Amino acid sequence: MSLAKITQVKALALAVPGDDIDTDRIIPARFLRCVTFDGLGEHAFRDERTGPDGKERPHPMNSAQAGRIAAAKQGVMVVGFNFGCGSSREHAPQSLWRFGFTAFVGGSFAEIFFGNSTTLGVPCLTLSKEDLAECDAFVRANPNVEVTVDVEKLTVSAGVKSWKADIAASARDGLVNGKWDPIADLLEGADSVAKTAGGLAYVAGK
Repeated sequence: MSLAKITQVKALALAVPGDDIDTDRIIPARFLRCVTFDGLGEHAFRDERTGPDGKERPHPMNSAQAGRIAAAKQGVMVVGFNFGCGSSREHAPQSLWRFGFTAFVGGSFAEIFFGNSTTLGVPCLTLSKEDLAECDAFVRANPNVEVTVDVEKLTVSAGVKSWKADIAASARDGLVNGKWDPIADLLEGADSVAKTAGGLAYVAGK
């Protein structure tokens, strides 16, 4: 099963400020009862985007920029440190991906959020504190400029600006070589799995 090689994401960006944004803020627990992930995108940051009365609150995800990203289904979210912490719900990156975000740039990511994101083919690149602050400010000041997240070259760039980025080597290799989904790898090797299983007495019933 051939997967796309994700070497670069180039898209409009949206800055969502704050450190330690946990998965319950990204997708509230009541939306975890879904049977599939379909439709989760519209509920990303739901309780921060709307009040108890259902009216919209000021939030980056309610901006025209977010609307453009949702329409294009291609966008870069610039976040703070320890993004995606808290409970290990796969629904968090699923909701953001289904909203339209195809890459994240931040100071650091919670380990499980990072793994769930890269398994979707969504790179999570990190910048130093100083570079992240500069990138965040640039994105806010230049909403029409596309940001390039280069997984292969380990850079994040926008306009004339460029910042050195980082990502775990194993995740980078999986993304750039089209091996980012372990289930796809398993299905691709189904014949080998079956052959190995056939040689095991407790599987073959011998």
